[in-house]
Amino acid sequence: MSELIRPSTVLPASRRPITFVTADGLKLIGEVSTPIGELTGSLLCLHPNPAGGGMMDSHIYKKAANRLPAMAGIQIIRFNTRGTSSEAGTSEGTFDNGESEKLDVEAAINFCFDELAVGKLWVVGWSFGTDLALRYAKDPRIEGLILLSPPMQRTQDADLAFWQADTRPVVAYVPEHDEYLNPTQAIERFKDFPRLTLVPVDGAKHLWVGEPFVHLILSKITEQIAPSRLPLPTEI
Repeated sequence: MSELIRPSTVLPASRRPITFVTADGLKLIGEVSTPIGELTGSLLCLHPNPAGGGMMDSHIYKKAANRLPAMAGIQIIRFNTRGTSSEAGTSEGTFDNGESEKLDVEAAINFCFDELAVGKLWVVGWSFGTDLALRYAKDPRIEGLILLSPPMQRTQDADLAFWQADTRPVVAYVPEHDEYLNPTQAIERFKDFPRLTLVPVDGAKHLWVGEPFVHLILSKITEQIAPSRLPLPTEI
């Protein structure tokens, strides 16, 4: 008998802890969740602001790691930026409000290619993580960016100009009720970045709370990386 997928559902995957070192010598901790079967692509997750409780286990990313390897063949790579803690442990260093985190993002991308030998790597940022993605995930080996709830608090116009001149896809999912940047504000903020695909999400809030929004976001991620695996199941 089938049962509904619940917030606690964990589907089969090969999961293992990872560590890597930044250019300034800090050891960061994380986890990689790899499909047991076909691999359709890889996703590096940049988490929300640790000053507000963000970490590699923030619920969308934890559920992505629990579900997408089995559902969509997507490898999920998560890590804690400097000074950030989760159940897996604490990365070395001190939170630097998105500045020294440049080295964390660069080290994570290099680890994905050099140690994990990924093929197609997408980067997803959520909240604070969207600023890290737009500012620091410019490595030419990356396939594109997925932005969840971008607050646009640290990203500079020069970063948007870089992505406007680039050819890789950048898609932003903006909650209707986001207290940091709602769809109307996002249209104005991204007016000089017309190549961006901006997707308003009715009824959603910044943290994407609720299983319907989790399923929607995981489906949107899959649409970018492995569209042939849609629709994602709601039962197992």
